[in-house]
Amino acid sequence: MRTFNYVRADSIEHAITYHSQSDSAFFLAGGTTLLDLVKLDVMRPVQVIDVNHLSLKQISPLDDGRVRIGALVSNTALAHDELIRTHYPVLSQALLSGATTQLRNKATTAGNVMQRVRCDYFRDGVSPCNKREPGSGCSAIEGQNRSVHAVLGTSDQCIATHPSDMCVAMAAIGATVQVQGPKGVREIDFLDFHLLPGATPSKEHALLPDEMITHVVLDAPLANSRSGYLKLRDRASYQFALASSAVIIVLDGNTVRDARIAMGGVGTKPWRAMAAEQSLKNAQLTPEALAKAAAIALQGAVPYGHNAYKIPLGRQAIIRNLETLTA
Repeated sequence: MRTFNYVRADSIEHAITYHSQSDSAFFLAGGTTLLDLVKLDVMRPVQVIDVNHLSLKQISPLDDGRVRIGALVSNTALAHDELIRTHYPVLSQALLSGATTQLRNKATTAGNVMQRVRCDYFRDGVSPCNKREPGSGCSAIEGQNRSVHAVLGTSDQCIATHPSDMCVAMAAIGATVQVQGPKGVREIDFLDFHLLPGATPSKEHALLPDEMITHVVLDAPLANSRSGYLKLRDRASYQFALASSAVIIVLDGNTVRDARIAMGGVGTKPWRAMAAEQSLKNAQLTPEALAKAAAIALQGAVPYGHNAYKIPLGRQAIIRNLETLTA
């Protein structure tokens, strides 16, 4: 058993100060990722800062049409909030497709954004893994890489997928991550928050040292839009996506006026398919147009041994979602 120091923060400023006292300090909210990885001896905190008592549990509409979500809002509260259900149904659906009821009750918005990969080689604590031990290698590239490994955004250093459903929906909606640290408050575009593995897979996000997420602010919803989240997986519940799509679409008769498409299960970060969106705008709703958009979304995909099926599956996740929304 590894010991660590536990402190309870009574303000954001205190939480940041406590975090700066150690190079191996972690914020504790729901703990659904942190405690799991501590038990596996993958994460080894020296200092754990409990932030559960901070006033960051509100969901608030803003004057410009956006919605601000506190970092400590639980996945359950967010999924069932009337404002979210009405204006961002794709987000509610994505949240309810993930994990179990018990986990959603504990998991928080910021924790979901920050959750780490489910790659078995990362989690076993002994296999070469550049994300866990930089420079050691990536066991997944030549190993078992069927389910939680990506075909988009990969590198020769890491191919693990980002596991979140919520983040895929937020990538489609558009959002800003508000963070606070020793140098003050700043905002990060949601699409820039998660980093591609590149040559430094151990660096997963754009947070600076000792910064913490305080809020996620959703862009104003697209007027007259319809949206949906489709998750394809090995079994119907309690399973991570093999491929998923979050789609928001605005129609004028049979013409697409606007579209947002993001993907999960296939990318090393929540994957926004902007080129596919552009191919749909002002296009007529035809099977050919949907197939073209799906093909564009998976352009540049690189299969690794056992996960080549994710390329056609990812296309189908987009096509089926669009067909359902436009039926």
